[in-house]
Amino acid sequence: MELAYYSDYAVRLVNTEEPARGKDVLTSVEAVRDLFGTNKEAARRATDADVTRFRSVRARLRAVFEAADGGDETLSVNLLNSLLLEFPVSPQISGHNFRDEDGRPLWHMHLADHPSNATAGYAAIAAMGLAFHLTEYGVDRLGLCEAPPCRNAYLDTSTNRSRRYCSDRCATRANVAAYRARKRLEADRSDRTGLAAESAQRASASGER
Repeated sequence: MELAYYSDYAVRLVNTEEPARGKDVLTSVEAVRDLFGTNKEAARRATDADVTRFRSVRARLRAVFEAADGGDETLSVNLLNSLLLEFPVSPQISGHNFRDEDGRPLWHMHLADHPSNATAGYAAIAAMGLAFHLTEYGVDRLGLCEAPPCRNAYLDTSTNRSRRYCSDRCATRANVAAYRARKRLEADRSDRTGLAAESAQRASASGER
């Protein structure tokens, strides 16, 4: 498994809350377990106490994205480093059951789960994954959706660093809103031009009399 894959752990956790919409789906231990995806063994370690702990980690991860989105690279890195220090990982070489065409294990780096605490395990993986993404692609590849009021986190993997939205849905919504805004502006300009023309005509007619 590629280490960069783990960066999605951070995005999934951050996006359990949409502050501008007042939405928060991280309200139960079941919601915490869902974040682990196919890692059922790690998910089973989650307890009710992890709901509050996950929310705390979520706020700190969102702060990393907010700093990056605001152009403060140093703050973004410092915030992420504080998470890495608090939640260290246990890297291991793993082959799982994957084999190449000659039957040899496909060795790769794997981040082992923290065995004693679901929050610590998830936070360690999310922070390390995000750190790998940041150092590989740059701080400016950590973004927050520009389609208000969304502000979901995303990782920009585009070739030209052009991503601005968390999803196609938000991109479409933003484009439609921009189109409608342009049409309203054009209509306003047309109305003003028409009024100005009418006023000029009235003034001319008045002068002729």
